[in-house]
Amino acid sequence: MSEFLNIAIVQSDLVWENSENNRKNFDKKIKEIPAEIDLIIIPEMFTTGFTMNTKKVAETMDGITIAWMLQKAKEKDALVMGSIIIKENNKFYNRLIVTFPSGKLKYYDKRHLFSFAGEDKLFTAGNKKLIFKYKGFKICPLICYDLRFPVWARNTESYDILIYIANWPNARITAWDTLLKARAIENICYSIGINRVGLDGNNLVYNGHSAVYDFFGKALLSFNEKKESIKTISLSKKEIEDTRKKFRFLDDMDKFEIH
Repeated sequence: MSEFLNIAIVQSDLVWENSENNRKNFDKKIKEIPAEIDLIIIPEMFTTGFTMNTKKVAETMDGITIAWMLQKAKEKDALVMGSIIIKENNKFYNRLIVTFPSGKLKYYDKRHLFSFAGEDKLFTAGNKKLIFKYKGFKICPLICYDLRFPVWARNTESYDILIYIANWPNARITAWDTLLKARAIENICYSIGINRVGLDGNNLVYNGHSAVYDFFGKALLSFNEKKESIKTISLSKKEIEDTRKKFRFLDDMDKFEIH
């Protein structure tokens, strides 16, 4: 167990529906990340952009991108986290993958599919949250549109860090900024949002706004608009434990079940 978790956030442009070029781009970016980092986070659908062209770009769990993520985790001795389009049992998933330096991996399938773009017509929704421990920190990773649904993120598991990876367009960026902060406050946790920049194949503009908030909603890290960049942050386990001991708000939450 460590008192601090060192995280690198990669805010990047994406090449539309071109997995090979995106992997090459992230090869260069990940190579720049310092050796002491524990977790590297890259955006939603980082090999393709937010495309509905599933049949063209979907991969399998034994495909090249999973192998690439496992290799990066081993090379950097760090977790690597991002989502790709996976085909499994003739169904398509927007699947968040977490690869470990040990060669193991965990995954989460996006629960809330973005019907506005037709994601619900082509993808199968997940039905189970992923909560995992790493170096003493309990982490809950979710995907983009999940951010709008606070019940799904409600901190019934006493996680420390809530992470959203996204392709969240500029037109609705105020909602992104507001809800990331709200999720941190209501769940007494660190809230991390990693968004892309650039223009996609549907002519949607993305201006980033990746950020990290503490348990009071204070911005600990923010990114310049419209620019690719890599930033790092060290999060404290002691600070969140001390805060929860003093402010026991989670003890008073409503009891509920999700069906």
